[in-house]
Amino acid sequence: MTAGPVHGTWEPRPAARWEDAFLCGNGRHGALVLGDPDDDRTVVTHHTLVRPNDDAGGRHRLPPLLADALPDVQDRLLSGDLAAAEDFTDGRPLQWVRPFHPAFRIRLRHQAAGLTGYRRELDFATGEATARHGDRSSRVFVSRADDVIVQHVTGRDLTLRLSLDHRLPNAPDDLRVGHGAVLTPEGVLLSLRARYPGSDLAYTGVTVAAVTGGRTELAPPGARVTGARSILLLTRVLRHTGEADVVAEGRALRDLLATDEPAYDTLLARHLALHRTAYERVTLDLAAEPAERALPGSALLTRPRSTALLERLFAAGRYHLLSAGGLFPPRLTGLWTGDWDTAWSGAFTLDANLNLQTASAAAAALPEVTESLACFIQGQLPHWRDNARAVFGARGVVAPAHTDGESGHSYHFSREYPLHLWTAGADWLLKPLVDHDETYGARTPRTAAALAEVADFYEDFLTRTGPDGRLVVVPSYSPENRPANGGWGALNAAMDLSAARHALHTAAAYHPDRADRLRALADRLPPHRVNADGALAEWAWPGLEDTYDHRHLSHLYGVWPLDEITPYDTPELAAAAHRALELRGPENDSAHGHLHHALIAARLRDGRRVADALGRVLDGDFFHDSLMSAHYPRRNVYNADAAHTLPAVLIEALVQSAPDRLVLLPAPLPALPSGRLTGVRTRFGAALDLTWTPDGGTAVLRPGRTARITLWTSAGAEPLDLVAGGERVVPLPAATR
Repeated sequence: MTAGPVHGTWEPRPAARWEDAFLCGNGRHGALVLGDPDDDRTVVTHHTLVRPNDDAGGRHRLPPLLADALPDVQDRLLSGDLAAAEDFTDGRPLQWVRPFHPAFRIRLRHQAAGLTGYRRELDFATGEATARHGDRSSRVFVSRADDVIVQHVTGRDLTLRLSLDHRLPNAPDDLRVGHGAVLTPEGVLLSLRARYPGSDLAYTGVTVAAVTGGRTELAPPGARVTGARSILLLTRVLRHTGEADVVAEGRALRDLLATDEPAYDTLLARHLALHRTAYERVTLDLAAEPAERALPGSALLTRPRSTALLERLFAAGRYHLLSAGGLFPPRLTGLWTGDWDTAWSGAFTLDANLNLQTASAAAAALPEVTESLACFIQGQLPHWRDNARAVFGARGVVAPAHTDGESGHSYHFSREYPLHLWTAGADWLLKPLVDHDETYGARTPRTAAALAEVADFYEDFLTRTGPDGRLVVVPSYSPENRPANGGWGALNAAMDLSAARHALHTAAAYHPDRADRLRALADRLPPHRVNADGALAEWAWPGLEDTYDHRHLSHLYGVWPLDEITPYDTPELAAAAHRALELRGPENDSAHGHLHHALIAARLRDGRRVADALGRVLDGDFFHDSLMSAHYPRRNVYNADAAHTLPAVLIEALVQSAPDRLVLLPAPLPALPSGRLTGVRTRFGAALDLTWTPDGGTAVLRPGRTARITLWTSAGAEPLDLVAGGERVVPLPAATR
């Protein structure tokens, strides 16, 4: 039995499907560990692996040149032609971004041994996936320090065949694959090079195997090991043109073995200094039953209302989010896939999914994830500038709605999904970076520079006015919905209005020399509209009717993640937003829709609605045995949205902060009467530990800077003074529940 939350998971059987494999990653390399004792397979992934599928020399992978036609479309929309934007395109077919795919699997085929005494585990605090069977064990982690996949197999008389195998589901038949194997003083150096059909791009995997005891001999395409005591494998993947220098890569891997201490222990210690430190910053204890905490993950998933399941999914969500963030933030599938035919190209979907996945990064103390998002944005800015010029004839930047990580050009769109018209994306993506700056008390120069370019765009784009003299966002798009009585491209989508206002005011705060001009522009934007149902309208343009049954909640962007609409500052708008949330249907039961609903409900202080939305995911069988999630109920379509977003939902229900405000237990969940959340960060620069029970509780704040904030509890609001370096204990009244 365990006395505290479980920081890992386990299973009594190997993974029969790659979706159930335990996951390791360092934000660059990923590993899916199936844990089969007889056919030990580890699927290797890398964030850069996207398959080229160029059309006509890449002509359709540039943004459409539409700027010259923009004034006419604007005129028609403003004059009442609500279908005017339907043909605002260059006529190209829908083009998907380049699909993410796995590299290969490391395969160790042992002599048959049965399953007596088998157990596989994943330790979130160390990032190690371990499979044990009798006296044999296999341990895998992906080093954050050395950027290498490490596997250590031990046992008596290890006899096996070792190979790198590219034959994964839906791998192209015309993928040109070459294998290499060379004996070394330590054991063997293996390589696999795969060249994409019709391209000069390729990727190469290199594995060094250090064998202790026994005999190692070549057995193409790999090696045979007989009678060994242990095997240590180090693996890296490179994407490249031309030929990779396998000898040099092998030498670099062999250098990692040169240590006076056991190499595995040395590599693990360097990794833990980064991984464990990040993982252990925040914990959630829901006082779950010890007997349930001891269950394997697959058994817990059959108890969807178990507090032990929520504890473990919270821990797993932070672990997987940390493991997926590095070179890039998480894709739709995080950092992992075992299939070349990944749904929606395994892309980065920027009009909801990525921001939902990274929603907890600031509060859950994962600046590593925010850094990955910042680097991602920085690398895409040149293409975002192209989008602004090509589509809108404007300076500044416009983010695409989909990207493969290589290109930031807007080229994935169609009549039904005119994603090239979406102008809110840059503000949506920069918001977590602004949250990070508020949390840590310093304005980052690269965030300031990007905000300046967003402001440039709005200065050029916001030139048209309506009958009331207010600015109009035209054309305007609310992902991925349309008015009931209009075309997909419309006017004054609520999200576009909120994003423009927020971007201009935020850029003004970062750039005082432009502040007056930018704030004046923001003040000319129209207010939100409340429709005949008393709900915040998705389009603030008279006559446009809402379509309620839709998975996206783009129009409530002002509630979450922004602070534009709150129960504290704008209670009437908050009530209208709550009505809009009540009317919103779940459409196709997408996980991201349910948890987006929960995040907004938490901001609106509706704990029962948070619990209902969360319950739809927990009851809907969205989680695989790996504790990675699916996009649809019944584990349909591997997807990281639910896994990565769930920690944010629980934090938002318990603690919310703004630069001048702290809200404790804003949306208490009826099924969680007691608990303890430690280490969360606030946007006014304090770390916070929260304990709550039916009789009250306490919050302990450790501010990093001096501030005066407003504290909100169930008892109301009061000022709270915080002094840098001190500690402040705040009692919670019983009525907080």
